[in-house]
Amino acid sequence: MKKFKEDCKRFIHTQKIGFISLLIILLVFAVAVFAPFIAPFDPISQDRTAFLAAPNSQHVMGTDDLGRDVFSRLIFGSQISLLVGIVTVVISIVLGTLIGMISGYFGGVIDLVFQRIMDAIMSIPALILALFIAALLGPAIHNVIIALVIIEIPRFARIVRGEMMRIRESNYVEASRSVGAGSFRIIMRHGLPNMMAPIIVMASLAFGQTIIAEASLSFLGIGTPPPNPSWGLMLSDASRYMESAPWLVLFPGLALCILVLAFNLFGDALRDFLDPKMS
Repeated sequence: MKKFKEDCKRFIHTQKIGFISLLIILLVFAVAVFAPFIAPFDPISQDRTAFLAAPNSQHVMGTDDLGRDVFSRLIFGSQISLLVGIVTVVISIVLGTLIGMISGYFGGVIDLVFQRIMDAIMSIPALILALFIAALLGPAIHNVIIALVIIEIPRFARIVRGEMMRIRESNYVEASRSVGAGSFRIIMRHGLPNMMAPIIVMASLAFGQTIIAEASLSFLGIGTPPPNPSWGLMLSDASRYMESAPWLVLFPGLALCILVLAFNLFGDALRDFLDPKMS
């Protein structure tokens, strides 16, 4: 615990931009958790007296073409973005790490089979593959997550495989083998703990990528189905009113940009902080 506190203090002092980015991320998480208490209106309720109303005292970010409060939809939309990001990254870490560790440690035919599968997935542009999978499965949040998990697994598997290949040749692993330690013990005792730093950094960067991907799929109409207040869906609906009601594009676009930028800056700062060569 003492070392953790010291590391936190050192991160704050050495990575000020990363710390500010972390505060923004935590703020968005807090907004998503307490959305029902923060949002002044139901995100799908319609005010038939205020269609395309400009920002005012009652609707601080205006209303859309159906009279729905943009601010409320923006707040509840953060739940979808973070839900997709968290579930996608967690599943991708678990499966990608498992594949990468097995492939990197055992090598041979196992490594060949796994890596050819990963190569096949990564050979297709990520967004095109996600479009195909999401369109095949249909518009739903869980289908978006499935599509994004398939895209993210090879990225984690490649990083973990490289780390595992390096670790398996180290002296302490050779010493463990000499005293009779089995493969499972070596992987879990020496492999996994020594590759947590790159996994954590990759996870922080993957968050931003999945949020952008979810918004892109929703914008194209094969992601989160309406009337759910997805930021991508809000941008899609607003594209018809960019000139007459620019606030419909401005606020969800700004929220998406700030959150993704915060995750990317935090990931970069975390990479620099955890890399001993950068210390």
